[in-house]
Amino acid sequence: MKLVTVFLFSILFHLSVKGSQILVPMDEGQTNHLKAYGLAYWALEKSVTIEWLLNFRGGSFLFPNLRALEEELVLRNIKYEVLADGQVNQIKREIGNPETNMEIVQLEKAPKIAVYTPPGKQPWDDAVTMVLEYAEIPYDKIYDSAIVMGVLPKYDWLHLHHEDFTGQYGKFYAAYKNYPWYQEQVKLAEAEAKMLGYAKVSQLKLAVAQNLKNFVLGGGFLFTMCSGTDSFDIALAAAKTDICEAMYDHDGADGRCQEKLDYSQTFAFEDFQLVRDPMQYEYSDIDGTDLHRLNRVTENTDKFTLFDFSAKWDVVPTMLTQCHTNVIDGFMGQTTDFKKELIKPNVLILGENKALNTARYLHGEMGQGTWTFYGGHDPEDYEHKVGDPPTDLNLHPNSPGYRLILNNILFPAAKKKKRKT
Repeated sequence: MKLVTVFLFSILFHLSVKGSQILVPMDEGQTNHLKAYGLAYWALEKSVTIEWLLNFRGGSFLFPNLRALEEELVLRNIKYEVLADGQVNQIKREIGNPETNMEIVQLEKAPKIAVYTPPGKQPWDDAVTMVLEYAEIPYDKIYDSAIVMGVLPKYDWLHLHHEDFTGQYGKFYAAYKNYPWYQEQVKLAEAEAKMLGYAKVSQLKLAVAQNLKNFVLGGGFLFTMCSGTDSFDIALAAAKTDICEAMYDHDGADGRCQEKLDYSQTFAFEDFQLVRDPMQYEYSDIDGTDLHRLNRVTENTDKFTLFDFSAKWDVVPTMLTQCHTNVIDGFMGQTTDFKKELIKPNVLILGENKALNTARYLHGEMGQGTWTFYGGHDPEDYEHKVGDPPTDLNLHPNSPGYRLILNNILFPAAKKKKRKT
């Protein structure tokens, strides 16, 4: 009986109107860009193949005209257009013209998503979990014990919560050492490290970082924001030394830790200098946060620009930069953006603040997989502070900054296509 029900549902879901398709435009006229990504993921879960029209009306989606899909579009308040086959063919001819900077990419399978996040964290503590919840995209939560025990091969795509992989608890000691939440965080982290057989939290975090690196080498997709970017690379570089002072791991740092850093182990950064002062709220000189303050950049003037890639030749960066605007409002974080002179030459810069000579949005390949680093904490909360109320994405359904996150969610669903030579 159950098999019959599933079969009937499949037939009803795939009922379509012949001779027409559904276009979900992603330009300025779209009512809800963020939920459009969730709808795309929902369709992929039901084995519906989607076409992503890169650089056509803001990176629109083309669906078969299915009754169930149209009902979801209405329920989620997503703008759409029903097109006849002739209109679709005209669009595809325009995209296929060698003179146009457009391309069509097929999305075929919903990626299995995990978010690396501490137990008890709420979705609004992290921009990615918040937008996944808003867009109605399912994900699993995993943390240190699951990773060191080998759970990662189950997943295609992984986001790192704004974590400190160096074992210094975000370097919050100076400001928050007497706060109960900070003391509880330290207590729980030390207990988990001990349970998993590590003498220090920094050793556990290094093991996690190295497992994450192996995940990418083996073909995984890694996305991270804010301090999950530079602290991750710093932990990898410091694998053979101790950069934590006594208030973090109960013994002093290695006096020669700077010269023992191994930049060959990192994803994005090289030649950076550690911030050794344990009372300073900064890991290294990678972060460009102070440049914003020194140059008197304000919320109204803080902008970053997306690069314009060739859709037919550079399909991957084009997918990752799909948006209805190329100029995006900046936002701060513990790690706001990245100083260009410390970025490895093989790393692709997707978005920059040219005036400050910083990069906001980075992408690279490692082994069989790829990774993306995105600076800042919350694209719709300029200077998010501990204890601030959560962002209500119902007020920001067309957020360009959040669109960049969701581009990364759909990226692994794309049919593999060899780069043109």
